[in-house]
Amino acid sequence: MNEKIPNLLKSLFKEHGTKIEFTKNKTIFSESDEANSVYFLMKGRVSLSKTTSGGKELTTRLCGHDDCFGENILFTSIQTYPFSAKTIEASTILVISRSTLENLLHENSSALLDCIQWLQIQNMREQTKLRDLLLYGKKGALYSTLIRLSNTFGVKNEDGSIIIPERYTHSDLANLCASSREVVNRLMKELKEAHVISDQAGIITILKITYLKTYCECDQCPDSLCKLN
Repeated sequence: MNEKIPNLLKSLFKEHGTKIEFTKNKTIFSESDEANSVYFLMKGRVSLSKTTSGGKELTTRLCGHDDCFGENILFTSIQTYPFSAKTIEASTILVISRSTLENLLHENSSALLDCIQWLQIQNMREQTKLRDLLLYGKKGALYSTLIRLSNTFGVKNEDGSIIIPERYTHSDLANLCASSREVVNRLMKELKEAHVISDQAGIITILKITYLKTYCECDQCPDSLCKLN
């Protein structure tokens, strides 16, 4: 199966969804908004995040083209979104109502089966993220985030290094690994001094991916699970 949204589910969005254009840094929905729609990202990038009572933001997912978000409300009694969604860049999104999509899936057993399998993969991704955050501390959380960034957006060079072409500040990384910018600053400096990574104006190149994987005791799970989308 496609590691992103299954083709049958994608076709339902294209046939029945409403296309909406969003500008950069536009909030699509916020935590506690009524959960009445599911979204398919045709073009652009979207971040999903949660905010603690103290105001700290944790980025839980980074979505690119052909990603779906809001899908965790399907076939549940959840009434409000458990996270917020905001565009990172100008985006084109197909929106379909929750009730419409659920009815369409009930009528199409093949699409429903694909959707269930895909939702299981999404759940497994979330479990591996939580495992890394809980088991390996702040350092492991950052290392895991770098590995996931490389699997999601990385481009492999001939020498085996992996460049992450999008710019990520230390604040961005801190939001992705539930840490502080100060801690990320220190850990990134240590990685650069050890020649594990290089960082030029926010463009990160991972020079020794095995170093990061060894620390996190990677269990050789498929790259499709070890991602941020």
